[in-house]
Amino acid sequence: MFVAERLVIPVHYDFASTICFVAHRVIERMREDLDAMGVAIEWRPIDLSAITGWRRGASVEGPRRDNALRVAAELEVELAMPAVWLDSRPAGAVALALAGSEREAAWRERVWSAVFEETRDIGVEGEVERLAADLAIDLERLPGARDLSRVDAATEAAREAEVIGVPTFHVGFPLGGIQEPDTMKLLFQRWVDRQRK
Repeated sequence: MFVAERLVIPVHYDFASTICFVAHRVIERMREDLDAMGVAIEWRPIDLSAITGWRRGASVEGPRRDNALRVAAELEVELAMPAVWLDSRPAGAVALALAGSEREAAWRERVWSAVFEETRDIGVEGEVERLAADLAIDLERLPGARDLSRVDAATEAAREAEVIGVPTFHVGFPLGGIQEPDTMKLLFQRWVDRQRK
């Protein structure tokens, strides 16, 4: 099927979010389906703490932790969940600086792998620099890579777009969370059909 132009589905995310990591893995599994639909996912990093008030460094336990681990298990995503809510702003600033570039996707993968597979704390001083070095990204030469005000602005834009949690996909309305690939495909396809009428 020939698709005249790719439609973009924005999704707001936070590197500290376990459910966002799960969504990242689910969307990876959907790559062929998305290509067939003519859909591109545009990942937009935000600071969820600024929206929800969750304190960076706070222990993640109880129902919040149980729910995240349940969703990961149901969607067959293996991970090691951090015990505390990490400071994702420095990694988010780099993601914004890389937006639209060939390295953007590699950066998301590197950060999420570091957090949820290697149990690294991206909020620790120097950690973002080490991850950037893994990809041969020179943060000193990347405009905006250390500008946390850009993360603040992106977060405010998310708030105006009615984002109250992450991940939030925008398919004519804010769709929070992640489901199995077949369900996400159905939701995305309905949106695509409406856009192409």
